[in-house]
Amino acid sequence: MSTLETNSIGKYSGNNVSIDDSLNLKSYTTTQRDALSSPQAGDTIYNSTTGTIDYHNGTAWFASSDTTFTTVVDFLVIAGGGGGGGNSHAAPGGGGGAGGYRNSYNSETSGDSSSSETALTVNDNTALTVTVGGGGGGNTSGVGASTNGSNSVFSTITSTGGGASHTNSNGIAGGSGGGAGYQSSGGGAGTANQGGDGGAGITGNPYGGGGGGGASGNGGNASGSTSGAGGNGLASSITGSSITRGGGGAGGQQGMSNGSAGSGGGGTGGGGNGTANTGGGGGGTGSSTPGNGGSGVVILSYPSSKSITLAGGASSSAGEQTSGSRKYIQIETSGTVSFA
Repeated sequence: MSTLETNSIGKYSGNNVSIDDSLNLKSYTTTQRDALSSPQAGDTIYNSTTGTIDYHNGTAWFASSDTTFTTVVDFLVIAGGGGGGGNSHAAPGGGGGAGGYRNSYNSETSGDSSSSETALTVNDNTALTVTVGGGGGGNTSGVGASTNGSNSVFSTITSTGGGASHTNSNGIAGGSGGGAGYQSSGGGAGTANQGGDGGAGITGNPYGGGGGGGASGNGGNASGSTSGAGGNGLASSITGSSITRGGGGAGGQQGMSNGSAGSGGGGTGGGGNGTANTGGGGGGTGSSTPGNGGSGVVILSYPSSKSITLAGGASSSAGEQTSGSRKYIQIETSGTVSFA
């Protein structure tokens, strides 16, 4: 049988071609392709830069196939935490709920103590959206609700902002639900597979708000002597060491003890802020300004053979890091990323 031969731009010559012969297009980088002299309409090459089959239409080169290069990316996407409730006039609110928590890394537990998610397979050299959700503000206008945290996004993965608390009403739904204020037993609902529900408040003297929900479970209910504890967060080793994130804020109180903040960045009772880049909920209060929720974060893990490019405002204070056979990056501001 004869062997297919190609000219300088990939055209085949020879009359005896077997159907068993493979199609072997000439391979060029994008730079080499663009430097070819006098390409003609119908000329076809394999682009080794983009992993596409490119053809010339007589005027310009165009890709006629999707990229053949992909990257499997594990993710930890945490939304901003909700603001705590309460005010300085003896009206205790609940703790803010943690931001929604979604994790695919190494079969680790995802939010609401659910199963690990499936890693994303993404096309190389393709811009992917990254949004890092901000924390919700604590209420500063007297009796009323605080603000939910904002969503965080990586490509098709969206984590829901944490639910805020209220001074004297039900907590608000979110990634994890906000704790109820001192006159309500209705903690806000968490989002399935992202975070727990907020805890209940207590009416009477003393007064206490419920704890905000956390990534691993519900916020605590206020009791006769203690405000509700924030729900605990979840630990992940996506950055090479185990770090807990996604804790709910503690409920506020008047005349009782503060419940504990949820592990993983939850704000303390008395108006503590959630920790930045953990999605922690803000702490409730009954004697000061309630705490703000902590900002969220997007952390990506991928093979060490690949590299990531950040654009459109996306930034990482530490940059791309290596752990074992993988790289990871913690992204703290919104923009786009691509792999190659």
